[in-house]
Amino acid sequence: MENKHNFPPGKACLFTFFLLTTLLFSLIAFPQNGADKTRTITGTVTNAKDGTPVEGASVEAKGVTAGTLTGANGHFSISLPAAAKNLVFSFVGYASQELAIGSSAVMHVSLQPSDNSMDQVVVIGYGTQKRKDVTSAVATVKSEDFNQGGARNALDLIQGKVAGLAITRTGGSNPNSGVAVQIRGVTSLGGLSPLIVIDGIPGGNLDLLQQDDIESFDVLKDGSAAAIYGTRANGGVILVTTKKGKPGPPRFEYSTYFRKEYITRRPSFLTASQYRAKIASGLYPALTHQYDTGLYKYNTDFFDSLVNHDNLSQYHDLAMSGGSANSSYRASIYYNDFQGIGLKNSRRQYGARLNVNQKGLDGRLTSQLDIVTNFNKANLLGGGGWEDQLNRIPTLPLHNPDGTWYFQANTTNQVARLYQQFNPRNQQTTSADGKIGLEIIKGLKASIFGSVTRDSYIDNFYAQLASEPSVVSWNGGGQASKSTTLNLQYAMEPTLEYTRVIAKDHTVTAIGGYSYQYNVQESFSATNYGFPNDEEAENNLNVGTGLSAVPPPGIPRATISSAKADDKNIAFFGRINYTYKDKYMAQVILRHEGSSRFGANNKWANFPAASIGWNIAREKFMQPVRFIDVLKFRMGYGVTGNSNIANYQSLVLLGTGGFYINPDGTWRQTLGPSTNPNPDIKWERKGEFNIGIDFSVLKNRIGGAIDVYKRRTTDLLYNNYNTQLPAFIQPTITENVGTIDNEGIELTLNATPVKTRDFTWSMDATASTAKNKMVNFSNQTFKATYLEFGAIGGFGALGNAIRTVEGGDLGNFFGKRFAGFDPTGKWLFYKKDGKTKVPFSSITPDDLTVIGNGIPKYYLSWTNDFFYKNFDLRIFFRGRFGYKMLNTMDLSYGNQIYLPNNVLNSAFGKNAQLHDTYQYSDYYLEPGGFIKLDNLTLGYRVKVKTTAIHNLRIYATATNLAIFTKYKGNDPDFVNDTGLGAGVDSRGPYPSTRQFALGLNLGF
Repeated sequence: MENKHNFPPGKACLFTFFLLTTLLFSLIAFPQNGADKTRTITGTVTNAKDGTPVEGASVEAKGVTAGTLTGANGHFSISLPAAAKNLVFSFVGYASQELAIGSSAVMHVSLQPSDNSMDQVVVIGYGTQKRKDVTSAVATVKSEDFNQGGARNALDLIQGKVAGLAITRTGGSNPNSGVAVQIRGVTSLGGLSPLIVIDGIPGGNLDLLQQDDIESFDVLKDGSAAAIYGTRANGGVILVTTKKGKPGPPRFEYSTYFRKEYITRRPSFLTASQYRAKIASGLYPALTHQYDTGLYKYNTDFFDSLVNHDNLSQYHDLAMSGGSANSSYRASIYYNDFQGIGLKNSRRQYGARLNVNQKGLDGRLTSQLDIVTNFNKANLLGGGGWEDQLNRIPTLPLHNPDGTWYFQANTTNQVARLYQQFNPRNQQTTSADGKIGLEIIKGLKASIFGSVTRDSYIDNFYAQLASEPSVVSWNGGGQASKSTTLNLQYAMEPTLEYTRVIAKDHTVTAIGGYSYQYNVQESFSATNYGFPNDEEAENNLNVGTGLSAVPPPGIPRATISSAKADDKNIAFFGRINYTYKDKYMAQVILRHEGSSRFGANNKWANFPAASIGWNIAREKFMQPVRFIDVLKFRMGYGVTGNSNIANYQSLVLLGTGGFYINPDGTWRQTLGPSTNPNPDIKWERKGEFNIGIDFSVLKNRIGGAIDVYKRRTTDLLYNNYNTQLPAFIQPTITENVGTIDNEGIELTLNATPVKTRDFTWSMDATASTAKNKMVNFSNQTFKATYLEFGAIGGFGALGNAIRTVEGGDLGNFFGKRFAGFDPTGKWLFYKKDGKTKVPFSSITPDDLTVIGNGIPKYYLSWTNDFFYKNFDLRIFFRGRFGYKMLNTMDLSYGNQIYLPNNVLNSAFGKNAQLHDTYQYSDYYLEPGGFIKLDNLTLGYRVKVKTTAIHNLRIYATATNLAIFTKYKGNDPDFVNDTGLGAGVDSRGPYPSTRQFALGLNLGF
C-alpha cells in the first residue's frame, strides 16, 4: 500500500545513515581517558529549615560522571575519581548547592527550601527548558498536583488544573468511557482534540498510562509552542512524561485504593405508587384501571434494577527502581478492577512498564528503553439502557409468574438483556520505544528515537435463544458476531542538538530533526443468525443457519466484512532558542511536513513559529521594587495544522454496486467510484497570536500567569459540501472551505497564604474565557446557507438544536421562542417581532432565531491544600458558567402525551399545563452553569521508626460531593461542553455518582 503515498524514501534513509555514521565516527575519533583513581565521600542532606532528612536528593560530581541519590535518612555515599573537585546537591523544591570536596571524606549539607517555580523544568517537545526561559504558553502539572480519588482515564488527573483546557467525562463514571478534550475552544469543524505525545511517541495511547507511573503533563497551548508538531497540533499538544529510573539504592513503591460509588441526581420518574395515584385520580383517561390490575399489579423500580449496588473498584500498583550513576531502572506492575454503577459494566486490566537507562563513554553515550503492555477485559454490555428502564410502566414486572423474563412490545427489558446477551472485549496494547544519544563534541548531541505501538482487540457478541423477540426474531435462533481490530503505529525521529554559551552572556540552543510516522489499521467482522442452541455461542459462527445457501424464511444471511487503511507523515523540523543574560529570550521554529492524506498538489506544508520573552524583573530599574520576584513578558505567533480527515479523500475510491448478468450468463458484482477525488485537498492552518505575563511576588508567596490569545483557522476541512452532478460523480466532496476565529483570556494563580513550622495553606486557581465565531464556510465554488449540529433525537423528528451561520457564534441554539400555552394546553410561540403569540402551525422559518448558546463562557477551578504536621487536606472546586443546556429528557418524558408509558414528575408539575405534542424551543433550555465540590481528600503520613520504610501515607477521598446548579436534568458536568454540538443533554445518561475511596501509599 505504500506506493500510493508518493514520498521519496531516500530522504529518510540518507538522514538516518548520516546520523548513524556520525555516531560511529565520534566513538572512534574521540576516545576517552581511562578510569582515574577513586575516593569515597559519605554524608547527609537535610532540610535547612527543620533539619529533617531529604530523601531522594541528587548528589552529582561536577565535570565528571558520578552521581547518586540520598536514602531514607538523607544519607549518601558516592565514589569519585580524583579529578572531581565539587559536588552539586539538588532536589525539587530546594535551592541547589555546589560545594568543594576538600580533604574530608564526610560532608553534611543543608538545602534551603525554594518556592521559585521559574527553575522548574518544562517539557516543550523534542527537549526541555527551564520555566524562566519559556517564551510560549506552556502549562505544567506535576504528579503531586494531580487530582486524587482514582482516575479512569489519565487525563482525569489534570481536569481543572490547566487554564483553557476543557476535559469532560461525557460517559460519567462508566469505566469504559473516555473523555472529551479541548484546548482554548473550538478551532475546527472536526479534529478538535489535542495531540497526545507520551514519552516522545506521537499519538500515544492513554490506555497505557497508570496514575502512579506519570511524572508530569506539559500542555502546549499556543501556536508558538505547538508548531514543532505541525500537522496535528491545531488542537494543541499534551506531552506526558512517565517516571524514569534514577540512581540510588533499590526502592519499592506500592499504591492501592478501594472505591465505592452511590447514585446522585437520579431522574425523577413516577414510582409505582405515584403511577397508581394518577390512575385513581381519574384525571388522565390514558391511565385506565387495567394498569393497576392483573399483569400491572407490581411495584417495580426499573431504574434501580440496573444499578450495581455491590460495586467496589480496586487499584494496585507496585514500582521498583534503583541503579548506579551509569545504569538505572524503574519497573512497575499493576492490576485494576473498575466496577461501574451499572450492572455488567466493568473494566479489568493488568500490565507492566519497564524503563532502563544506561550511560557510557564517561556520560557521553546515553540510552533509554521503555516497554509497556496492558491487558484489558471490558464488559461492554452494561452502561446503557437507562432510558428504556426509566420509561417502562412501573406497575409491570421484570419476570413472568413462571420466572422467565417479561417482555413488552414497545420497550426493552434491559435487565433481561444483560443476562441473556454477552458483549466482552479482550484488548491488548503494547508500546516500545528507545532512544540512543551521543555527545559528539562538547555541546553537540546526536540522538535517534524510535517507537512502535500495537493495539489489538476482539469484540464478541451473542444473544441467547431466549432473548427478547425483537433481538432473536429469526425463528427463535440466537445471534452471534465477532470482530477484530488491529492498530499499528510506527515512529522514527533522529535529531541533532547543539548548545553553546558565547561570551558568558549569550546562550544558543539549536535542534534539528527528521520525523517519520506510519499508521495502519485493520479490521474484520462476521455475524451469523439462527443458532439452534446456546452451547457454542460466538465461538463457532458457522453453526448459524444464516450461512445456508438458501436460509429459512425470515432468517437473514450471514454477513462478513473487512477493511484496511494506512497513512504516513514525514517531516523535517528545527528550533533555535536564544537567551541573553537570562533577560531576553527568543525562539524560532519551522516544521516542513508532508502527509499521505492530502492531494497530490498539496502534499507538503510549512508550519513556522516565533516567540520572544523579556525577564523584566532582572532589569536594573526593577531592583528597587523588592516585592516583585518574577515578572516576565512573553509574545509569540505560530502556525499549526489539522489533518483529521479519513484516509484517501484525495483519491478515487471504488465501491460495490448491483449484480448484473454478463454475456456468459454469469451474475457478477459491479464496482464503481464511491467518492469524488480532490487532488487539491490540504491542511487546515491555524495562525495564533499569544501575549502572556508570568509573575511572582512577596518571595514567591503569590504567583501565576496571564495569557491573551487570538487565533484564526482557515481552509477548514469539511466532508459534506454538495457538488454539481455531473461533472462530479458523487453528490458530496471533502473540501477546504471556511474560517473560524477564536479568542480568549486565561489566568493561573498560586499562593501560600499561611506558612509556619507546623501549618501550611497553599492554593492554586485557574480561570478562562473564550469566544468562538464562524467567519465563513462558503467560497465561489461551494456554498452552504448554514450548518447544523446537536441532534435532539427522541420523538417528533425535531432535527438539530444548534445552527451555525456565517458571522455568528459557534454553539448557538436556534429555534422557537416560547410564549405560553393556550387555554387547552397547546403551545404558543412568538413571531419574528417578539410580541405576537401564535400556535405552532403559524410559525415560519423566518420566526426562528438564536435562543441561547451551549458553550460555556467561563471556566473556574480552585484547589486548597492544607498541611498540619503529618496531616494533609485537599479541597477542590470546579465550575462552568454562562451558557445554556437543552434538557432533552424533560422534552421527551416531561410530557403527558407519552402516557401510559412512564413519565417524569415534571409532566404533572412544571409542565402540567402542557397538553400538546413534542416541540423544541427555549422552554427546554436551562442555565447550565454549576460549581461543584469535586474532591475532598484527607491524608495522614505515618512516621515509622525503621529505615526500611521511607513513606507511609493513608488517605480517604470523596469525589463529586456536592453540586450547585439551576439545571434540573442530568449532572451538568457530564454534558458535553466541547465541539460544535455542546450543551445538548442525553435522554438516558449514565447515572451521576458520588464516590468514596480509601487508599494507601507505601515506600520501602
